[in-house]
Amino acid sequence: MLRWQIAIQEYRGNMTIEHKSGNINKNADGLSRWALPNTTDNPAYVPKSAQSQIPIEGINITDDSDGFTHDWCTLIPAFEFSYKTSIHASTAKTPEILEKGWNSKLPVDTLKKDLVDIHQTASSFKLLLDKVRHHANQSMNDSFEYAKQKWDKSHKTPELKVGDLILVPTLNFHNIKSLNKLKASFAGHIIIKALHGTNAVQVELSGELENKHPNFPVRLVKHYTSSDKELLPLRNETPLEVPPLDQSEEKKVLEVLKERILRGQNEREYLVRCRNPKNEYEWIVAEKIPDLSACDSKQEHKHDSQNTINQWYSQDTTKTWS
Repeated sequence: MLRWQIAIQEYRGNMTIEHKSGNINKNADGLSRWALPNTTDNPAYVPKSAQSQIPIEGINITDDSDGFTHDWCTLIPAFEFSYKTSIHASTAKTPEILEKGWNSKLPVDTLKKDLVDIHQTASSFKLLLDKVRHHANQSMNDSFEYAKQKWDKSHKTPELKVGDLILVPTLNFHNIKSLNKLKASFAGHIIIKALHGTNAVQVELSGELENKHPNFPVRLVKHYTSSDKELLPLRNETPLEVPPLDQSEEKKVLEVLKERILRGQNEREYLVRCRNPKNEYEWIVAEKIPDLSACDSKQEHKHDSQNTINQWYSQDTTKTWS
């Protein structure tokens, strides 16, 4: 509405646009006195003068259009459209609502070439609106096509059908019996029970997922890929050979850490460190040590862990320690 008022002021000649103070629609009040090529009578109620049947000021079209490349009359359809779609102060409704019950969205809706009640130069104004509308529609279509191409390149919708095996995400599953750090990102494989269009699938949940909602968006699920063993059951796989620890290997005592005398017996045991990692520390009797004198003593190796020795001390409280 402000654009039409500025246009009127640029071509107004001796016409002035006045606004009434208060809550009355200023646009309707100003446009209720828009100029006509000739001086005519206005049968409508004018808010400013509270009178009817008063003459509207005429303007000299020749003087106002002098020096411009377009005719002032080509803007008359826009003024008429603005006036008819503005709420009038006296009726609180637009003239178009009172005349036909609805407001036109654009002036092009009311400007038809086959009508006789419009100005003879209004076709140029209609042509301008048609070009603007066509350009806007073309720009919107190009924008939608560009966005669709970018989406299609980065998002590929999986082809799912009933009976396929899929994996469902566990991101929002909070009552699964596992730690959050150890919880798998997907659960499955799960069978698709039904399809809800192309956006969601319904699956058959069981076990700890039985109380979960069975519908999942297609963008969050993914196909379950079977392993080679399931796809090719006749393939012979060579198992990995893990060399077992030879338990029959004779223990080689590397170091004597501590000695003790058994209670009630005249036998001496030694806490020794062997070569075999499985029996690194062990209490054995002197008869099982091939060369006791050749073994190193604990006092010669201060780097041995005292905590490890104390652990072996506490294994049997019935022994007498020396």
